[in-house]
Amino acid sequence: MKKKIYIIGSGFSSLAASCYLAKEGHDVTIFEKNETIGGRARQLKREGFVFDIGPTWYWMPDVFERFFNDFNKKPSNYYSLLKLSPAYQVYFGKNEAITIADNLQDIVTTFEKIEKGAGEKLEVFMATAKSNYDIAIKDLVYRPGEHIGELITLETAKRLNQFFSTISRDVRSKFKNSKLIQTLEFPVLFLGAKPSNTPSFYSFMNYADFGLGTWHPKNGMYSVIEGIAQLASELGVTIHTNQNVEKIITEKNKATGIVVNGENKYCDIIVSGADYHFTETLLNKELRQYSENYWDRKTYAPSSLLFYVGFDKKIENIEHHTLFFDADFDVHAKDIYDQPKWPDEPLFYASFPSKTDDNAAPSGKEAGIFLIPLAPDLEDTPALRELYFNKIIERFEKITNQNVKNNVIFKESFCVNDFKEQYNSYKGNAYGLANTLLQTAFLRPKLKSKKVKHLYFTGQLTVPGPGVPPSLISGKLVSNLIKKYEI
Repeated sequence: MKKKIYIIGSGFSSLAASCYLAKEGHDVTIFEKNETIGGRARQLKREGFVFDIGPTWYWMPDVFERFFNDFNKKPSNYYSLLKLSPAYQVYFGKNEAITIADNLQDIVTTFEKIEKGAGEKLEVFMATAKSNYDIAIKDLVYRPGEHIGELITLETAKRLNQFFSTISRDVRSKFKNSKLIQTLEFPVLFLGAKPSNTPSFYSFMNYADFGLGTWHPKNGMYSVIEGIAQLASELGVTIHTNQNVEKIITEKNKATGIVVNGENKYCDIIVSGADYHFTETLLNKELRQYSENYWDRKTYAPSSLLFYVGFDKKIENIEHHTLFFDADFDVHAKDIYDQPKWPDEPLFYASFPSKTDDNAAPSGKEAGIFLIPLAPDLEDTPALRELYFNKIIERFEKITNQNVKNNVIFKESFCVNDFKEQYNSYKGNAYGLANTLLQTAFLRPKLKSKKVKHLYFTGQLTVPGPGVPPSLISGKLVSNLIKKYEI
């Protein structure tokens, strides 16, 4: 039976959900509070430069392929992909770097050169990582997190010990070189938690990294948003921007509509891809599933301080993706998760999309994106942003052996306050809830409201977790639940 469905937000999960629901024949409308679609994956254009505001890494191409295949389409119908070679670079100090190749065999060779015996150990580690990937990404993450039974299979039973050990413990038991350890621990940061708090089973992220490689969509990640939005439009979805949802209308514990820019609009089903905590504030207090204390006790993926910088020259000695691990990883992690504060010496990440994509910057110039992971809910002031830009740009110059500060045409920043204001993000987190053992699968906030009928949630604070591929999956999961309970 055809239903009128309203979706709050237009990020990856909302757009994915809209496609699946429209395919089922429903009347689907998206309401986005900002001027442009994409949620946290929006785009900044200035003076001929183009930046992805949010996600910049395209990993797990098979998840994107599976998504489009559900509609008898392919990613190439909507955007072009280039596999990055090398995938990325990691600096540990001046003239100290590891370059990660675009294939596993070359990476194995790199590991062996750095630590005798590490190449063979990496092959064994990656075999387990691939096996975990096949179980997790091809099966487990496509389950809606309704009960513990979803996790109990013959294959997961065989790997029970991997849920009670950690990535950090496993990596450090096999490898001794600190550079190799940090390189192997890096991918789980996409899951939003310290490697020492992330179950070993999540080594599947290492397969996503070394096994499947790093890709770049031409014109940036925003081209993927545009592609999914085009698919949604082809399926009949209506998208409205500048539409601020102020309240969810309920009658007798049933969601019946939303208040948008002061106007009441009625529907049969509501799906929110907006921040989960914020969405519940749109309900009367007695209809909220989770208390403020519940949200406050959760472990969140970091927030971020981001800079979008236009340079008037080409930047040397860096790759499209470059990580700067020249500071103490454990100290910075402590400043995020254990005793939250602004880090004295932060690790940071830099992306130069114009190294790959001519459309990212005018000829002879460079577009640079810099990211510092931060604890959520920190004080955020213009003075602090400027202080930290100077910190990282001075280190950047020293490590890459070049002067760039005087070549800055402009810079724009985005930090905790912006995440709160523009995305209604709880505590200004950037990536949702961390995937710790106690925040995995059925232990995450539910896709279906327990208190309000016809109200559903999708995105990074619910199942399966943070990141772009999981967000696409989340959109599919919520659409399946609606089919199960509403149709």
